[in-house]
Amino acid sequence: MTETRRARPATYEMVLEHVVQRLTTGEWRPGDRLPPERELAARLGASRQAVREALRVLQAQGVIRSQVGTGADSGTVVVPAPARALGRVLALHLAVDSFPVDDVTEARVMLERFSAELAARRRTAADLLSMAADLDAMDADLGPEEFSDADIAFHVAIAGAAGNRLVNELTVAIRESVRGFLLGAMREQGDWPALRDRLRAEHREIHAALSGADGAAAADLIEAHIRAFHGRLGG
Repeated sequence: MTETRRARPATYEMVLEHVVQRLTTGEWRPGDRLPPERELAARLGASRQAVREALRVLQAQGVIRSQVGTGADSGTVVVPAPARALGRVLALHLAVDSFPVDDVTEARVMLERFSAELAARRRTAADLLSMAADLDAMDADLGPEEFSDADIAFHVAIAGAAGNRLVNELTVAIRESVRGFLLGAMREQGDWPALRDRLRAEHREIHAALSGADGAAAADLIEAHIRAFHGRLGG
């Protein structure tokens, strides 16, 4: 009987696993310099090409920065807090996978309810002014594209005011990944000005609740706002 052989992972994947393990255990931390390619290759019994390929993957994800040369800034360094890179990676995964509309809606509701309730307690005067500027931008005679940009800015500002960086990045990633779907729903409306006015009014109500430090109301209002509009995606 022929024994079935398990496929061995590519060499660069073993190198990648080695680096990731040391990052997750804290052996290598933000600001630390990784060993040179030659040393990593010898330590792992891999080719330098495999090491380079693994490092390119990590660099594309924003986890490390590599710079050629012999100066103090040369070599491969772990990048501190690559939050925006996390958002980009998540947005790409959401964009290429066909998640059901209901799943995306629930994820947005969960994140943005949390942000709204927290932002009502933590928001500063500057935060409220920034949100008000986004709302004022929506008052112009905007088409769906420009309105969508201001809408995203308003929701992201709420997440930022909550002060939780991870929730903020997840919110940005989800908003970026569904932007095309939401924009398509706006364009398909027979009476765009009426929809725009309704969305403006809902945003103003959310802002008023945040200004009044009413977290429960802000959370309920933002959930109703999201569910009402996401419902158009399934139609």
